[in-house]
Amino acid sequence: MNNFSNHIASSCQKAVVVFAKTVYYNERSKYVVLTTDGREIVELFNVTDTALFRGVTEDALPAVIDRLQARIQTFPRGGVICRAGEPVRAAGLLLSGEAHIEHSDFWGNQSILAGIGPGELFAEVYACMPGASLLVSVTAVRECCVLFLDIGRIISGDAVLRSIGAPLEQNLLRILAGKNLALTRKIHCTAPRSIRSRVLTYLSFQAIEHGGISFDIPFNRQQMADYLCVDRSALSAELSRMQKDGLLEYSKNHFTLHAAE
Repeated sequence: MNNFSNHIASSCQKAVVVFAKTVYYNERSKYVVLTTDGREIVELFNVTDTALFRGVTEDALPAVIDRLQARIQTFPRGGVICRAGEPVRAAGLLLSGEAHIEHSDFWGNQSILAGIGPGELFAEVYACMPGASLLVSVTAVRECCVLFLDIGRIISGDAVLRSIGAPLEQNLLRILAGKNLALTRKIHCTAPRSIRSRVLTYLSFQAIEHGGISFDIPFNRQQMADYLCVDRSALSAELSRMQKDGLLEYSKNHFTLHAAE
């Protein structure tokens, strides 16, 4: 096992917790693990399954993680992982839990820009631009464990990383391209003026992604309203009208679409 961090600190809005634990990369099981007194207590995530580390060999991965100055933090539900207005020094790789990328204006109006699941990278654009302040916040929807990585070393052509031969630059480019597509989808969903048109656009994208007319969306009603930048009550009322008009059926976050007659 290769030690790549000797200290874990976690901070959030409601509490600050400091852990005196060690983080290792277990070469045998390919997992990042937490230890106490040298004993493994929890396997967090198989990092070789993530988009960033895809193609990195087992032999190279410990050195890559060490070179990226990896550190780990945990956040409770509702905890702020990254706060708008603050600079970012490292990108986050979500090991466990669920988080949202959110935007709040001066008056407290909030919208959800994207969801983050295990294995996904976030704040990578800001981490590549030293001194740039976050325009959004990242908040834990459920308890989260995050691996922070100095990915600025990837785009700077770090000699050690290049000598290892890991395809990190290509992987990061693919991730950024995927994020650009997600942003384009978000723009399409919020461009229409009417709530109905926004809902139809969003659900059409969901049907394409799921490959069928019946699917679950990743949002509850408030989160869906935030994503579409509409009022929750107005959204609920419009969904009810759309169901009466025969355009769709829904129960909580499950939707079935019907062709217009």
